[in-house]
Amino acid sequence: MIHGSTEEGTAGGGHTWAATPTGRGGLNETTSCGPRSTSSASSQHGLDGGSASCSRGPAPARPPGATGDLMGQFHHSLTRSNPLLLTTTSDSSSTRSHGGTPRLRRTPGAAGTHPAQTPLTDHTGCSSATTTSAASVIVAVVEGRGLARGEIGMASLNLKCPELALCQFADTGTYAKVITKMHILVPLEILMPDTASEKGKGTKLFKLITENFPCVAFTAIQRKYFNERKGLEYIQQLCAPEFGTVLMEVQAKYYCLAAAAALLKYLEFIQNSVYAAKSLKVSFKGSEQTTMIDSASATNLELVVNNRDRRSEHTLFGVLNHTKTPGGARRLRSNILEPLVDVDTINMRLDAVQELLQDEELFFGLKNAIGHFLDIDQLLSVLVQIPKQETVQVAEAKITHVIQLKHTLDLVPQLRAVLKNCNTSLLKAYSSSLEDNRFDLILEQIKTVINDETTYLKGSLNMRTQKCYAVRPNVNEFLDIARRAYTEIVDDIAGLVNQTGEKYGMLMRTSFSTARGFFIQMKLEGVVLPEGGLPPEFIKVTKQKNNCGFTTADLMKMNDRCDEALREIFHISYVVICQLLSTIHEQIHCLYKLSDAVSMLDMLLSLANACTISDYVRPEFTDTLAIKQGRHPILERLAGQQPVSNNSYISDGSNFVIITGPNMSGKSTYLKQVALCQIMAQIAPCPIIPGSFVPADYASFRVADQIFTRIGVDDDFETNSSTFMLEMREISYIIHNVSDRSLIIIDELGRGTSAEEGIGICHSVCEFLLGLKAFTLFATHFLELCQLQSLYPSVENQHMEVQHTRSADTGTECVVYTYLLNRGCSEERHYGLRAAEMTALPTSLIEEAKIIASNVSQQLLAKHHSDPETQRQRAVYHLATRLQQAARNSRLDPDSLRMYLKGLRKQYEAELQAAGQPASMDTVEE
Repeated sequence: MIHGSTEEGTAGGGHTWAATPTGRGGLNETTSCGPRSTSSASSQHGLDGGSASCSRGPAPARPPGATGDLMGQFHHSLTRSNPLLLTTTSDSSSTRSHGGTPRLRRTPGAAGTHPAQTPLTDHTGCSSATTTSAASVIVAVVEGRGLARGEIGMASLNLKCPELALCQFADTGTYAKVITKMHILVPLEILMPDTASEKGKGTKLFKLITENFPCVAFTAIQRKYFNERKGLEYIQQLCAPEFGTVLMEVQAKYYCLAAAAALLKYLEFIQNSVYAAKSLKVSFKGSEQTTMIDSASATNLELVVNNRDRRSEHTLFGVLNHTKTPGGARRLRSNILEPLVDVDTINMRLDAVQELLQDEELFFGLKNAIGHFLDIDQLLSVLVQIPKQETVQVAEAKITHVIQLKHTLDLVPQLRAVLKNCNTSLLKAYSSSLEDNRFDLILEQIKTVINDETTYLKGSLNMRTQKCYAVRPNVNEFLDIARRAYTEIVDDIAGLVNQTGEKYGMLMRTSFSTARGFFIQMKLEGVVLPEGGLPPEFIKVTKQKNNCGFTTADLMKMNDRCDEALREIFHISYVVICQLLSTIHEQIHCLYKLSDAVSMLDMLLSLANACTISDYVRPEFTDTLAIKQGRHPILERLAGQQPVSNNSYISDGSNFVIITGPNMSGKSTYLKQVALCQIMAQIAPCPIIPGSFVPADYASFRVADQIFTRIGVDDDFETNSSTFMLEMREISYIIHNVSDRSLIIIDELGRGTSAEEGIGICHSVCEFLLGLKAFTLFATHFLELCQLQSLYPSVENQHMEVQHTRSADTGTECVVYTYLLNRGCSEERHYGLRAAEMTALPTSLIEEAKIIASNVSQQLLAKHHSDPETQRQRAVYHLATRLQQAARNSRLDPDSLRMYLKGLRKQYEAELQAAGQPASMDTVEE
């Protein structure tokens, strides 16, 4: 027997792992180390054996069981007999010919390099970095030709999740929707027809995709494989019955069907496996169902990636992410990037979050139940695939998957019990979905073959033992014989280690690692080695701190016998388990319900958890953006910082806010704060679950269909664009895509050129946006723009307030930033010079600059006062719009409404007096 209570396994002098006891085959030691064998990365061969190139995320794994030689033969025969796979390209630096046109090149993102089956790992949390870096989505894109140009069809499939997502929409000449959707998907590889890049003369869409995704592998596929009829046949064949209604939605969506045909055909070859019939979740998503946030805005607002440190969790995703499962983290990320626009469904979600906050038993019960689930999407993905090759690795992986399936189904009753007494409609809907009796039927069938005590455990030896004894005894006579042989070999290994220890008078123990198998470990502390070293019998010696690991020739032979016995066990178990899977295949699709429920509940818990950490409030949805004491959600999370809170108010009658103030006064932070609060209020995972709480004392929002930002003043060397050119490109994108329901954030426009040109461009852009009903926040240093308030009643000037203090000792004047937003235009002048004074510039230089700036100001910054009639019209306009807003949205009782109307009257009369008009208003006294 193997003795000892704690074992330590090392892999090449790596880390140390503690072990836990188990009772299988006389094993007490369950040390694990190193990566699992099924997750090792493959050698990076392209279709033509080329070298690896830039791609997102970790290198894809080789299909299980495929050796390097076999894989090379597979690549050769595949490219020779299947002209589907033409060529791929990635890394923009190497895909341009001397003439400047894109040149296609083969990469590892081609046949044979994607995983046919990916091992599942336990998950306790996700960071924004890990969520965004592990690319596993393959996307096929096709564009209509001739009169249909601009009609886009997309199909995507995540290699870790068996969902085929279809999308078809009309896009503008900028292809903003295509680029935005791809940024959200984080593709591993992009497929397009070869005609899009024919003879090096790529279409505009092709050029934009290769420019925006330079490190993503691009594969050109013959146009004939983009066949809508074949795509419809694929979907009819593969779509699970629960999602059959999608056929009605996509029958006339020819371009997304064509993309699906090419994608599924391509996946059939690269994965070396096919999806079982009636096994895939197929969904169709239109672009009008969610708020569009372009990739530049997502970057500017740091929604999922921090701009300074990609590993940092100081992002909106990091603030809200308290998920316990990979599925929950993926759903949260997707919904931050694509918030929903339907108010009714948003309020359903808010009800659910509020119930979780009010019911502690429900909150902690769900949190405990959800935390034990594995990645159900990934489990489903491997269960619905049929491998083309049957190898030992495939057999071992399939046994693991059945154990994980049993572990997952064992958790369903606990989840049902927690949701049994919930009250809100959303949680009740998920509770009902878990009452599906197929969960119990599958578990009962599994238990007829698999031991009741078999479960998913961490550690390589733990899982090796679980897999070895997973199938019940007496199910297969040959399996029982093979397991007895394996147990005898393990006992012999334990006996050999004990004999070796007695022979040399040393305390030795048996350990296990995936890389080395069974080996011997001993502590060097207090041990006197004969002749100052280990006996020559001990080979493959590794040392780490006070531990020494080694093996012997006899032990290596026993390991070989042990592996041979295991291969026999896995082979026989695989046959039994395949028979089991064939019986439960028709009911396996209920796991889609479970996956959806677990990921959604996990995300709801995450949002509720964020509310408990910070003081968040439930938002309302009206036609006005009104935030009382709003706070920046990311700054609020930073240790030692309590951000200054500010009020925000934008309505139809005052929909354009110009914000002025000195450098570093907090303008950019405030703009981002408003946009982040808008996104948090609209976060939505699916058409039946939207909405989140926001950091404020009170919040009301108008649902935005698009969110635009223009922030930052950096040059772009890759596209040879100056600061000003980037500004113009971004503002042009906004102007061509903006709608009346958009939220626009513009920070410092026109600063990359001369003051005259900058003011002219800003004035023209402002007047264009004032012709729309979009909500706009416009921060600027051009104080001339404040004059727009006297020309347009919907413009309101606001500024970041600063205070001036004078040192009692030196008499030096200092500026104190309050970060508070107040009405009116900033009265600060020459604040850039004040910032310069904080540097090491010579005093004489700064004084001369002040004199020159003062002279220029007298000419350029002469105050402009509007005439009294204009001010009177403005007062009437404001009164009318506020009365309309009260009529549409007011929930006040009669007394409170009367007080509000009296306040409006006083405000109106005050504005008339300021305009020099008689302050009179016909009223009816109560």
